[in-house]
This record gives sequence, C-alpha cells and structure tokens, in this order.
Amino acid sequence: MKIPAIPADEGKRLASLHDSGLLESGVTDRLDRLTRLAKRMFNVPGALITLVDETTLHFKSTAGYPKESLPRKISFCGHAILCADPLIIEDASRDERFADNPLVTGDAHIRFYAGHPLRLPDGAVVGAFCLIDKQPRSFSDAEFDSLKDFAMIVEDEFAVMSAATTDELTGLFNRRGFDSLAKFAIFGARRRAEPLTLAWIDLDNFKAINDNWGHAEGDDALKSMASVMTASLREADLQVRYGGDEFAIIFSDTDEQGAWIAMQHLVEQVEAWNLSSGKPWKLAFSWGLSEFDHNGSGELHPWMKDADKKMYAMKQQNNRAR
Repeated sequence: MKIPAIPADEGKRLASLHDSGLLESGVTDRLDRLTRLAKRMFNVPGALITLVDETTLHFKSTAGYPKESLPRKISFCGHAILCADPLIIEDASRDERFADNPLVTGDAHIRFYAGHPLRLPDGAVVGAFCLIDKQPRSFSDAEFDSLKDFAMIVEDEFAVMSAATTDELTGLFNRRGFDSLAKFAIFGARRRAEPLTLAWIDLDNFKAINDNWGHAEGDDALKSMASVMTASLREADLQVRYGGDEFAIIFSDTDEQGAWIAMQHLVEQVEAWNLSSGKPWKLAFSWGLSEFDHNGSGELHPWMKDADKKMYAMKQQNNRAR
C-alpha cells in the first residue's frame, strides 16, 4: 500500500480548510441531494464528498457509504488531492498503490474509485467528490465530464458555506464570524478604554457522548449548550461555536471578575438543564478567562491562546477530580 504523499502547500491547505469552517458546519440538505443524485446517475453503490484533514478523512456527505471518518493514510482521497485532474482507479486490486489497502482487502471491498479534487475559492484543495464501487468498471469521457460538473457544484456550495458567519448547527457565530467580530470588539474597547474579557469553553466528555449514544446525541449536546448560553448571557456578549466542541464568549465592557460571575451563572444554568433534560448524558464544560490587555499588541490570537491555556488547566483539574 502506498501512503498518500503530503502536498507541498500542506500548511496553507490545512489553514484554509480550518478557516473555512467546513469541518464544523455539518451536513446540508443540498450536499446530500447531490450525493444521492450522483449515486443514481452513475449507478454506483456509493457517492461521497470528503474533506482531508491533517490525519483524518472526514465525510461531508455520503450516499450508500458509512459516514464514519477514516485515517487519511489509507484513504483514496488522500491521493486524489494531489492530482490536478480526477483520479480514476478502474480496479484497485490491480493497482500497486491500493492492492493491499484495507479498504480494498477488507469489508469495504473497494474496486472502482473516481475522485475529483475539490477547491476552496482561494485555490486550496481540501477534499474530493468521489464515486466508489465494489466491482471493477470503466469510466467514459461523458462520465468524466459529469463528475467534473458535480465537483464544480460542490465547490460553489463550499464557497457559500465558507463565507457564512453563522454555525448551521447551533445558530451561534462560527469561527469566521468570531475572527471578524472579535477584532471589531477589540477596536471598540480600545477606543473607549473599556474592559473586554474572553471566555474559552470546551465540553467535557463530548467524545463519550458520541461514542456511547451516537452523533445525533452529540449534535444535540452542542445545540443544547448553545441554547443555554443564549438564554443565560447578554445579547451584547459575542457567543461563538468556534469548532468541534469548542465555544467562546467575548464579554463586552466586562473585566475578568465580572466575567467570572457570568460564567458561574452559566455553570448553574447548565446544571439546571441537566436536571430536567431527560438525557442519559450530562452537559459539562471546562473554561478559562482572559481579560484583554490594552497595553499589549492588540492581536487576537495571543489573547485566544491565553484563554485556551487556562481552560485546559481547568480541564486537567476536572479530570483529576473524577
């Protein structure tokens, strides 16, 4: 088996993928319709839209194929993102790159693969629109052109999704919205000489919720956390789902002591939610606070890093207490 090479622009490619918010935005009905249509049109068992992260292949949408992520090193799409043109494998069992790949020799039994690289508006190749079959098959010029058309439609959808500033799952601002609005908040606070405090939040035991009760319950945990935040905090406080199970709050005109009081209130509201939710799992989170330093550089990322460091310290303390 040949492990996919790392693209020359890997650092920039990964930065574009993460900044796009596509990894956190969830599946859309439009993308699901496209994979279902492709599955029928090409008469294949599976059609997929994938994203290639640093070590993982994520499925943005699938029709006829499990949605669980895969290691990048065994993925066909890890090879497809290296190609300027679609990667067509008519019989993987006869291709030295894939013949002993576990996706070929195992239960997936992949024989045919056609993957068209998917690009973001900045040109970064972040995944593939692909077709798979358990039987070897040829691929005509007309099918090649149709695959390209599907990929272009997906790229248009990616452009819209990556430009959005709202997280589709929770309704909070997303990473892109945070980066823009946080800089505006810093500018305003410095101009008015007002305190500004950032809270960085990470859900505790979120992986266990997904593993034990399924991803639908994991999504419900994220939506529930967002709902409790919205109900507990002021409208003037910038509330964000930054990615995965990470949330952030910027408390305007609030010093660290005032933000601490607000966070204690949020903890109490989450505990109250747990008592009435009827869920088999409990919402819990670790958090860290960092007050903006008006005498510092004014840069956003060092401020985020400080709050994240304090959040991680609380998470370690919570883990030791269990």
